[in-house]
Amino acid sequence: MANSLTRRTVLRGAAAATATSALAAPFVHGAYAAGTLSVGFWDHWVPGANDTLTKLCKEWAAKEKVEIKIDYITSQGDKLLLTGAAEAQARSGHDMLTFLAWAGAAQADALTPMDDVMAELIKANGEVPEGIATVAKQKGHWIAMPASVGSPTLPSCARIDYFKQYVGLDLPKMYPAGAPPDKELADKWTWDAFLAAAEKCHKANQAFGIPLGVTNDAVSTVSAVLRAHGAQMTDKDGNITVKSDEMKQVLEWFKKLVPFLPSGVFAWDDSSNNKALISGQAALIFNPPSAWAVAVRDAPKVAEQLWTFPSPKGPKGRIDPTVPFFWGVWKFSKNIPAAKSLLTFLGQRSSVEQTVAASKGYDIPPFAKLHDFKTWAEEGPPKGSIYNYPPRGDVQAVIPYSESPTKIANQIYAQGTVPKMIAQCTQQGKTIEQAMDWAAKELEGFNRS
Repeated sequence: MANSLTRRTVLRGAAAATATSALAAPFVHGAYAAGTLSVGFWDHWVPGANDTLTKLCKEWAAKEKVEIKIDYITSQGDKLLLTGAAEAQARSGHDMLTFLAWAGAAQADALTPMDDVMAELIKANGEVPEGIATVAKQKGHWIAMPASVGSPTLPSCARIDYFKQYVGLDLPKMYPAGAPPDKELADKWTWDAFLAAAEKCHKANQAFGIPLGVTNDAVSTVSAVLRAHGAQMTDKDGNITVKSDEMKQVLEWFKKLVPFLPSGVFAWDDSSNNKALISGQAALIFNPPSAWAVAVRDAPKVAEQLWTFPSPKGPKGRIDPTVPFFWGVWKFSKNIPAAKSLLTFLGQRSSVEQTVAASKGYDIPPFAKLHDFKTWAEEGPPKGSIYNYPPRGDVQAVIPYSESPTKIANQIYAQGTVPKMIAQCTQQGKTIEQAMDWAAKELEGFNRS
């Protein structure tokens, strides 16, 4: 993913934060404005995407006669995360802010409930997947609005030619653009089939590019394998459940997979898998369309062979990990009505369609009825390459470790606990039982913190 988070610093205290600076000049309506509003948006990696969001905000501000000031804040160096922590502590800053993954839930008590906004948007746009709602709803209330801008999933992205030649699988036939999947082929796309395909591509010197470090792509990808097999670190009440038959099955699967992966994957960062795919050295990665988009620009012959499609199926279903962004309004905001009005406007179908187009299909709307935009069907080459990027059919979009309580899930995610557990029994000579014991001790610490 283009703008990744450094996990070891996610939980730093607010004292480490520095003041944010405006990356976009404020838009000011005029002398008769109905109040002011200060918003902090994530600084999108796709060129031009910020411009479209700014245009929409100006359109809303002109109509509502609100003075609006927009800051675009990078996620690099955890600046966006630290901004939220600092503002929550100081009870001062933006009226509205972007929160990544678990960051909004961690500040739930400081955020204004969004039940009224979400009721209206769900009525118009359809339901929000349970996996996302679990994080956005705390103590029975929507504490933030799931945002389409910046929100990706991490499905499979693979080489059409390599899969035909080495695996004997026609990817566009299995998951065509503009049509339902081939049921027979899709039903066979399981994690066991994935393992067999990885072995074949490894023998052909086109190994799958699966990072297993502690950065975003690795933490998210391995969570999908766990969830699809019914393995979990804790249950919803925080009881430690890592030592289970399901987890043992998952770790045994990873012991078989790791020898088929490129050397060094335990040290890969979030750009490593992209580079492997774009350079023509990998047959498959798990990623949003960022790698494909860069290939279109820098390696068009590679891009012409890329096809995005859902993750394999496990005993508990087909899981695509999602790392959604949320827009939250602080309780200390001096213009909560204006903030809610802006959120309602940005959640309208016409607004979301514009931001999706501006992101070249990278952004995934959280609402069920907003997955039919023409962007995903028309972007290419090849045309329809990212049609199956939005979750469809039997795909479950799930935030990593959302089966655990917020405090624990945030720690599992931030500390890269699962990739570390995998490394214990695949790289460090420990047995599977010893690796699970190590993870259980880590979880005990998270429970106490």
